[in-house]
Amino acid sequence: MREDQVFEWILNYWPYVFTVVTSIGSLWAAIHAVLWKRDVRSALGWAGLIILSPGIGAVLYFLFGINRVRRKAMALRATREKFRLSLSAFAIAPEDLEDKFHPHGEALMQIGKAVSCVVNRPLLIGNHIDLLENGEEAFPAMLEAIRQAQHSITLVSYIFSYDSLGKAFVDELALAVERGVSVRVLIDAVGVRYHNPSVYRVLKRRGVPAALFIPIHHISVFNLRTHRKICVVDGVIGFTGGMNIRVNHVLSAPSPLPTADVHFRLEGPIVGQLQEVFAEDWLFSTGESLQGERWFRPLLTCGDVICRGIADGPDETSHALAWALQAAISSAKKRVRIVTPYFIPDMALAMALGVASTRGIEVDIIIPSRSNLKLVQWASVAQIWQVVSFGCRVWLTPPPFDHAKLMTVDGRWSLIGSTNWDARSLRLNFEFNCEAYDTEFTAKLDALIESRLSQARRLNLDELQARPLGVRVRDGLARLVSPYL
Repeated sequence: MREDQVFEWILNYWPYVFTVVTSIGSLWAAIHAVLWKRDVRSALGWAGLIILSPGIGAVLYFLFGINRVRRKAMALRATREKFRLSLSAFAIAPEDLEDKFHPHGEALMQIGKAVSCVVNRPLLIGNHIDLLENGEEAFPAMLEAIRQAQHSITLVSYIFSYDSLGKAFVDELALAVERGVSVRVLIDAVGVRYHNPSVYRVLKRRGVPAALFIPIHHISVFNLRTHRKICVVDGVIGFTGGMNIRVNHVLSAPSPLPTADVHFRLEGPIVGQLQEVFAEDWLFSTGESLQGERWFRPLLTCGDVICRGIADGPDETSHALAWALQAAISSAKKRVRIVTPYFIPDMALAMALGVASTRGIEVDIIIPSRSNLKLVQWASVAQIWQVVSFGCRVWLTPPPFDHAKLMTVDGRWSLIGSTNWDARSLRLNFEFNCEAYDTEFTAKLDALIESRLSQARRLNLDELQARPLGVRVRDGLARLVSPYL
């Protein structure tokens, strides 16, 4: 066939070819969404978009709807056993919690058994946790630990700003490298862009081994970020919680957005689980395997707190964090307290809180009166009525913006870490939290929550219903995108 004939054939038949290709592509995309999207609303939304927008819908689904990170992370599962320490000497069965906390141990046993079904890590005895409030307490403790490091330092953070605080961390990490300490720093590829110049380039220039978690040129996984905050020094001292490395967490320092938060210093066998999670993330990001005594030191008991690390993310077959939250809420006998900067629970969690309240459980939810993200605040207000109408008490705290993520149940169980009560944390991000079974530690968290409640005002249903129509429409529209906030 001559070139001019080929050109003529294309002119005559391209609409039919285009229609066939578009139809096949759209059919494939719709079937893929129906088969692989775990959330029914997400599957229905994508399938509807694909069918109603042939071609365009399929392209959008290919770019944004397919979770390629989960595929890559699932392939990584085969290597994870390399990072399972021999912690059997410190392990405790969930059934043993009933006797240890008698006569109030039944609820704790139920939580422990439920979480064990979705978390492939044991409960560990012999831990100690120090509560570090705001950057004034957290950052000096972290910098001092880094300063005293002799063997290794691992650090992962969503945001690592190169501000006055970030410079102090960079200096100490660089000095640690100079004295022969093995250092690895992992920063989220989106979070690192919150500040210019990039701390990643500065770290590399100073000789500190650093990597970015999922470079953002992978456009299809733009929202799948590591939100974890973990620092482990010499394999025996760990830090985790809600704080990014950013000067705005130091309330006494000049900052455009002062941000209150809580971080934690951990010792004991639980630190091994923090290091396991970092090692998995580092291998995922760089291909380098961190093994041996330099990274995983012998661990000893040093307290009475029973702990377990809960790593969750889009690579997991089950939503471990959502599962743990529901188990804790349904097992509560007296009281549930939640502190979170962003509160946009899905229907299952909202219903669990409502059911708990209707059976006589005191449910207190503490959120900031003014969010740092307007769209998130609007979507949150549009959904809060679901829990308020069933008797849950929602409290609004005054500035500074409260970024803490805490949960306590019955004064005996608590959850600390990086997870917010929104879809981004519970479905799209990689998160790390610790559950703790201990009355003394939980009492410290409850005291912290009480201090927040003493300054907060209660949000009631009448106030929500009295919002002007335009505001309610705005909030309702924001709620439509809540699965991605």
